[in-house]
Amino acid sequence: MSLLTIKNLNAFYGKSHVLHGVDMQVNAGEIVSLLGRNGVGRSTTVKATMGQVDATGSILFKGEEIIGLKAFQIAHKGLGYVPENRDIFPTLTVEQNLMLGEKSGRAKDSKPRWSMEDMYQMFPRLRERKNTQAGVMSGGEQQMLTLCRTLMGDPDLIMIDEPTEGLAPKIVELVAEYLKELKNRGISVLLVEQKLAIALEISQRVYVMGHGSIVFEGTPADLRANENIRKEWLEV
Repeated sequence: MSLLTIKNLNAFYGKSHVLHGVDMQVNAGEIVSLLGRNGVGRSTTVKATMGQVDATGSILFKGEEIIGLKAFQIAHKGLGYVPENRDIFPTLTVEQNLMLGEKSGRAKDSKPRWSMEDMYQMFPRLRERKNTQAGVMSGGEQQMLTLCRTLMGDPDLIMIDEPTEGLAPKIVELVAEYLKELKNRGISVLLVEQKLAIALEISQRVYVMGHGSIVFEGTPADLRANENIRKEWLEV
């Protein structure tokens, strides 16, 4: 079952036409990676989906059209977004940042999938630093915090933009395990990622983007077998 269906998505920054008829979908309980070189429109795709960029076309989330809605309205429908710039509140503690992620207005009988304790079990480092101001933590710790804060909103699908950018190899492995855990808990993931090895390891399907359009769609095995696509659109 398709959770997110994007059809003929065009996006613009002022007069600059960035996305050209993008079609893609993410099914329930699936990790899908959006690959491509920097500047081809991957981040714009997730920003447009989140209502942060002017766009035309169709974006259906759980069968409902969300183009034209504001970002907070889209988030409230169960779509989570972790931006590339690790948008934490630097003067607040780790625990305060996590509390801010909790979705308000929840029905009393609906139990969230994630608790503060879940976050601390997944990333013990956050428990150690729970009373620390987020702004003094390392880049890897801030990335963990951003991921966890988004999860506290209990999304059905989470879009994550370059989560391993600038992180040490050991932390990159942690993030990969975290993404697998999301899938195990029934949460779909749309991952924008530069590191091909991680994307191919954890994804069920991959899309490759070039010049604002989708140039390849298939399984990780399909992409491994397609040397031409890798050479033309992915390898530096």
